[in-house]
Amino acid sequence: MVIENRLILKLNIRTNMSEIKKEDIKQDVFDLYDDYAHNRLDRRDFMQKLSAFAVGSLTVPALMSFLMPDYQGAIQIKKDDPRLKSEYINYPSPKGGGTIKALLSMPADNKKKLGGIVVVHENRGLNPHIEDVARRAALAGFISIAPDALTPLGGYPGTDDAGREMQSKRDQNEMLEDFIAAYDYLKNNKDCNGKIGVVGFCFGGSIANKMAVRIPGLNASVPFYGGQPAKEDVPKIKAPLLLHYAALDTRVNEGWPAYEAALKENKKEYTAYIYPNVNHGFHNDTTPRYDKPAAELAWKRTIDFFSDKLKS
Repeated sequence: MVIENRLILKLNIRTNMSEIKKEDIKQDVFDLYDDYAHNRLDRRDFMQKLSAFAVGSLTVPALMSFLMPDYQGAIQIKKDDPRLKSEYINYPSPKGGGTIKALLSMPADNKKKLGGIVVVHENRGLNPHIEDVARRAALAGFISIAPDALTPLGGYPGTDDAGREMQSKRDQNEMLEDFIAAYDYLKNNKDCNGKIGVVGFCFGGSIANKMAVRIPGLNASVPFYGGQPAKEDVPKIKAPLLLHYAALDTRVNEGWPAYEAALKENKKEYTAYIYPNVNHGFHNDTTPRYDKPAAELAWKRTIDFFSDKLKS
């Protein structure tokens, strides 16, 4: 009976969720989720604040279910897609100790050297969505590597909540070194032409900016809504940048004017887009923050940029 009741509750939540429309959700709810997803609110406080927006059938459980990622229904490129050769590999971790697990993907029929792309996850480890993004990059004609910075702690634990908690225990600088090591892995890979770029999302966008600072030989960097480097580090950037920002993401966007001024002052090659009326995370098609037109346009621009900078 307990199991049946839980099943009925789960089905009811899903039914309520299916009736929720994105346009009916106030921006304050998405802002709350952003605070929760970036560890500025714990789950208890998040649910308490969310209750202020629960009206009628729009219950807190239904809102929670609506906001959480759906990894079953939103994967675009399946892990066994015959057009790709994908496998998990391990490479040495220079700071964290041991090795880092990563998904390595390339076109299955490839017979030439390819440009390389490091795909950097959000603040929750290598979840199914980022693996999907890495396969999309490979399907566009690149060799991609998507590391899991949580490997030293056991790897992505299966849920984003647990992943965020786990990632908060890792040193930020050590994780940066692990992603730089992924660049080195591609640089020495027999299927790579030696031209390498990086794309990252949220935490990964910050890492993409930092890799541009740290790696003189990086050929392209594409941060999605990523934190900006310090002004004094901007002169070190050699790679051309393609930067994607969400207009409603006031938290990350606060740092953009100073970053742009420093890029201009130092005559760096960059193109930046601020997508109107979209939230932080608009590219992630597993959550309701996803905006299809903006995401597809940003991804097309990303692939075109990488094709220009990385293909021989």
